[in-house]
Amino acid sequence: MRPVATTRRTIIGLAAAAVAGVEARAGVEGQITIASHVSLAPTWFDPAETPGIITPFLLLYAMHDAVAKAMPGDPMAPSLAESWSVAADGLSYDFILRPGVKFHNGEIVTAEDVKFSFERYRGNSATLIKERVAAVETPDPRHVRFRLKQPWPDFLTFYATASGAAWVVPKKYVDKVGEDGFKKAPIGAGPYKFVSNNPGVELVMEANEKYWRKTPAVKRLVFKVIPDEATRLAALRALADSNHSSTKTLLPHEQCPIGKWPV
Repeated sequence: MRPVATTRRTIIGLAAAAVAGVEARAGVEGQITIASHVSLAPTWFDPAETPGIITPFLLLYAMHDAVAKAMPGDPMAPSLAESWSVAADGLSYDFILRPGVKFHNGEIVTAEDVKFSFERYRGNSATLIKERVAAVETPDPRHVRFRLKQPWPDFLTFYATASGAAWVVPKKYVDKVGEDGFKKAPIGAGPYKFVSNNPGVELVMEANEKYWRKTPAVKRLVFKVIPDEATRLAALRALADSNHSSTKTLLPHEQCPIGKWPV
């Protein structure tokens, strides 16, 4: 098994592997243990605080989902939005959400959640994007309209791929638990659900078997914080020696082709 890199290619590769379809069976099984070279900051659990680095997207792709996002073979794949259109004058973008998609707590993803997530976004490129948006409208629960102050051909690029502004969180839940509460127990609409976090030690997620795209291929993701490279390699060798066929360890520091994650 080859070690893998925490790069944009491997982040997207993990996303594709994690949600790879599985044949109908009694239930999703198995575990992937990812040995992280850095501590996993709770701010990375919240799309609103996405910084200008790629590492947090490893967690966003697992726990959350976006209006549109980069996927293997498609740099701007429709996700929570099944389609979108641009006005002839370039001053508005309309997104139509998929019907019936749910957050991990069972709430339906709505246009209000999309609007709320954009308005609370304060991460990378937030000022650049927001100073060009005149208003966000929600004509109905599945319809979101972004009105721009002037035509901006790069709106979709910055909204959906160059920031975390398009990643959606549940408005009602965030309002209930608050900003700090959300970081302690995040809820998203992604292929994996938050289970527990021991800061600086271990983060655990379990498959969202009702994920709209596909049933995740692996039951559990365990992120272990192991900053030392030699220790990470020793952990991989120890696991290989134990011959656990349903558990695999990945070391994020070398290249791995998209879609080749061992799940």
